Amino acid sequence: MTGTRSIYTPSELNREARLHIEAGFPRIWIEGEISNFTRAASGHLYFSLKDERAQIDCAMFQGNARQLPFRPGNGLQVQARGRLSLYEARGRFQLIVDQMEEAGEGRLRAAFEALKARLEQEGLFSQDAKQALPAYPRRIGVVTSPSGAVIRDILHVLQRRWPLASVRLYPVPVQGEEAPGAICKALEAANRHGWAQAIIIGRGGGSLEDLWAFNEESVARAVFSSSIPVISAVGHETDFSISDFVADLRAPTPSAAAEILTPDQEDLKRAFQLGRRRLARSMQDALQRLAQRQDHLVHRLGRQHPVYRLEQFDKSLQQLRSRIAVSGKRIVPNRQLSLARVDDRLLSAGRRLVPDRQRSLGELARTLHAVSPLPTLERGYAVLTHGKTGRSISSVAQVKPGDPLSAQLRDGRVLSTVEEVTHEPLEPGAGDK
Repeated sequence: MTGTRSIYTPSELNREARLHIEAGFPRIWIEGEISNFTRAASGHLYFSLKDERAQIDCAMFQGNARQLPFRPGNGLQVQARGRLSLYEARGRFQLIVDQMEEAGEGRLRAAFEALKARLEQEGLFSQDAKQALPAYPRRIGVVTSPSGAVIRDILHVLQRRWPLASVRLYPVPVQGEEAPGAICKALEAANRHGWAQAIIIGRGGGSLEDLWAFNEESVARAVFSSSIPVISAVGHETDFSISDFVADLRAPTPSAAAEILTPDQEDLKRAFQLGRRRLARSMQDALQRLAQRQDHLVHRLGRQHPVYRLEQFDKSLQQLRSRIAVSGKRIVPNRQLSLARVDDRLLSAGRRLVPDRQRSLGELARTLHAVSPLPTLERGYAVLTHGKTGRSISSVAQVKPGDPLSAQLRDGRVLSTVEEVTHEPLEPGAGDK
């Protein structure tokens, strides 16, 4: 007998397989390189994740795709989380992705940019917060690996350029999980000791992952909090770390950090030689000017000697006497002649002007006598004025009974009071009788 056959259609088999696959696997993480990437008009993403030997189809629906913090594309290494399933219509095994992150250096680069933006927003990169480096440092702290080439390069540069500087090494691991904490402690110790005038932190070149200790937030904040100026020298010239942006100065390499921090003794020697020559010339010029001034003062002092000055005064006095004698002989006759002429003019003017002035004065006296009230008063008349207002009274209309009156006579004044007023006009000629 033949057994009963279980016959599946393709759709039934694919549905059964999908149910078994989805039930047999929880959500998983998978890492691989994106290939065959397509973004559908609906916003869904379709792509494959592959490694060197295999690949798996993936789908990410619009709702989850919108939340991606990066832009996926072919060749990008990612880590994807999702559930395994089967696309029944084609019988294709696939991963339904609900979350995806950049893997390796891409993930680190995204974290780098996010931290950089946040710290810059907080003001940790502000130029106003940067400290000035000492011009001639004598004590330098170095935070780096004790076994790497960095400390040897720094010491070599300092010995060549600025051997006066002393170096104190704060040994730390410069990569790995322990590196960030060790670097922070070393910076704190250097600030607590207060010995160093400047601090160099750094390491040699490497991948972004190798340099990552200097991109940690804790290291960035330790650099920013340092009261001692910090130079960051991490990696090669093309490498940038978060500590570079926070530090008071960024150097492209550790050797360059030592060069930037210190003056070149050869340059200083040349500057000193030039300064010494200039000083010698200035001193020589100053001495020559002083010698000339001394000669001039000696000459002036000789001219100011009392004997010399007395001789000069005596000469001047003799000259003045001679000039006075000559001037007297010439000026006195001239002045006498001028005085005689003036005297003649005065006498002539007197003879002419005095009679004229006498005649004018006589005419003025007669005119004054004619208008004067005194002759009238001599004949028995009086000048009558109001006792209160002082106004002259020439009519009975100007007074009334009870008004005080003042009569000015030839030899005095009479005060009276009006008792009665009568209107009796004076006939012409009556006042002369």
